[in-house]
Amino acid sequence: MPEPGIATPVVLDTNVFVAAAFNPESSAGRIVEVLREGRLRLVWNETTRSEARRILKRIPPIAWEPFADLFREENRYTGSVNPGWFGQVRDPDDRAFGALAYAAGAALITQDDDLLEVRSNVGVSILTPSEYARRARLRLSEASGGGGTSGHVPSAPGGTT
Repeated sequence: MPEPGIATPVVLDTNVFVAAAFNPESSAGRIVEVLREGRLRLVWNETTRSEARRILKRIPPIAWEPFADLFREENRYTGSVNPGWFGQVRDPDDRAFGALAYAAGAALITQDDDLLEVRSNVGVSILTPSEYARRARLRLSEASGGGGTSGHVPSAPGGTT
């Protein structure tokens, strides 16, 4: 668990951004809002940012620009990442997200069935947006119309699930 005042590190799969864009009131939307508030810290590397940008630009009416500012330079992960750690996941693009979460010690939030299928076999917490939101008791701030905050967001709840 991070120290009080330290934002919890998470890796978001591209499908979470897509879900948040289409339904800001969803669990994915709440997670993106909490990122904007600084209560979560989006960990990324060039591979995951490029994948998010590529997909978000391909799906009208979604755009990359509303999400670009979430990829803050100070949260870029520059350490070694080996997608081979997630070789049991069919899609190489998905492996990159799992490997980054593992290397950075962050929770991976995804709706990808292949990643969710291996979560009991890897040393990283892999959760759906609704699982993460429920376990971390995420709520939108009153300023964004969500009716209250939960204060500090706990670290990747429950460890590996």
